[in-house]
Amino acid sequence: MDIQEIRRIAVKMGIRTKMVEKADLVRAIQRAEGNFDCYGTAMEEECDQESCLWREDCFFESVSPDTRLLKGDSGIPAKE
Repeated sequence: MDIQEIRRIAVKMGIRTKMVEKADLVRAIQRAEGNFDCYGTAMEEECDQESCLWREDCFFESVSPDTRLLKGDSGIPAKE
């Protein structure tokens, strides 16, 4: 999910978005929803929050760029 979409969600929830990085913004949304504010902390792509809106992005954020390259994921979206 891109940062502008995340900002729109945050604004609807009354969360300040100016000068806030993506990970901090997602964690603020998680707290406001009453969920764990664990975005970007998954280890080995393991997480018990199966229905989390941020799950896919979280896994991407929590894996180092070197590990992504080893897995063949450059971080650049594939063309369809």
